[in-house]
Amino acid sequence: MALSQEDRTQLVTLARQAVAAAVQDQPLPQPAAMEGVLGEKRGCFVTLTNRRRLRGCIGTFEPTHPLGEMIVRMASAAACEDPRFFNDPITAAELPNLDVEVSVLSPLTETDQPEDLRVGVDGIYIVAGSRSGCFLPEVATDQGWDAEEFLSYCCTSKAHLPPDAWRDPNVTVYLFTSEKFSE
Repeated sequence: MALSQEDRTQLVTLARQAVAAAVQDQPLPQPAAMEGVLGEKRGCFVTLTNRRRLRGCIGTFEPTHPLGEMIVRMASAAACEDPRFFNDPITAAELPNLDVEVSVLSPLTETDQPEDLRVGVDGIYIVAGSRSGCFLPEVATDQGWDAEEFLSYCCTSKAHLPPDAWRDPNVTVYLFTSEKFSE
């Protein structure tokens, strides 16, 4: 992965600009052609918090555009399209208090031994037919979960599956790492 500090600053700035534009119903920023990692198609998430309270988090594992463009799209979606906040949308007055966090993902790796994941290092993406759910790596450590709890909570709270579905050979578990940074 190895994003430089300049890359990180550029991505967080783009995300903040996109959030402000989306919340104020203005045109989204159009990043200039980006080189290196920023021009690669990479999965990413943008997380928005206000005084440590989650206000939106949207991401993708299947990028359709270069990273800079995906950050703009995910930041806008985190601000306005996270279904958990349809009844309590982010307002323009909140913008000064919002913290913007960007996570750039490694490619997904399918695993046959999900219980061997590295807690706090590996994120998970669980897929069972049309149901899926994911947790970024830090969720396990933030919640104090071990690997099996991490997998089980993802099954129940994100993919709406039984807690032990991750053990089912018809369920696919992917691991990934994340490079997370904020302003």
